[in-house]
Amino acid sequence: MSIRILLVDDHKIVREGVCALLERQPDMEVVAEAEDGHRAVKLVQELLPDVVIMDIAMPVLNGIEATRQIVAKHPGVKVLILSMHTDRLLVTEAMRAGASGYMLKDCAFEELICAIHAVVSNQTYLSPMAGGFVIKDTICLSTTRASVYSDLSSREREVLQLLSKGMTTKQIASRLQVGVKTVEVHRKQIMKKLDIHTVVELTKYALREESTSLET
Repeated sequence: MSIRILLVDDHKIVREGVCALLERQPDMEVVAEAEDGHRAVKLVQELLPDVVIMDIAMPVLNGIEATRQIVAKHPGVKVLILSMHTDRLLVTEAMRAGASGYMLKDCAFEELICAIHAVVSNQTYLSPMAGGFVIKDTICLSTTRASVYSDLSSREREVLQLLSKGMTTKQIASRLQVGVKTVEVHRKQIMKKLDIHTVVELTKYALREESTSLET
């Protein structure tokens, strides 16, 4: 039986290239592609693939948050991060979100194939760089920006990410298909958890968080 794969990346040329290589594997099948995290979450719900190959920096919903939502709802689906980012906080946050592996886009294709087989076999696969970060993070538990960010719920992280893009409360409500008051409640909860007291400070935090970790 073929390993059913969902490929998620906001760059079409990357998706096409990886897809073409994966389709050459006799035991693998790319069942769908997605250009952002929200679309990925919906496709997982519909198709229940075996593996999701996930980028991190994407519009609408980043790969880490999409991973968190996918694993929470479908623990049997394995998420393998394939990213250009080597930031320590990103690697550790991705693994905390439930990813089964983390690889860099400059890896050899043969390594990607090995990683897919590993995560399908319920193993964790990390590139040497990512593995070093995870080990250090496990040994040196401390209060960091990542741990503070982790206190937010999935919906609160979505609201924060959209705030970082300069969207108004009304625009966020429209994007998330919820009421304006609901967004305002989420915003107040975010401010309380982060100990931020003004909307201006919150916006600055959102921009800083996005620019230093989830978007480049």
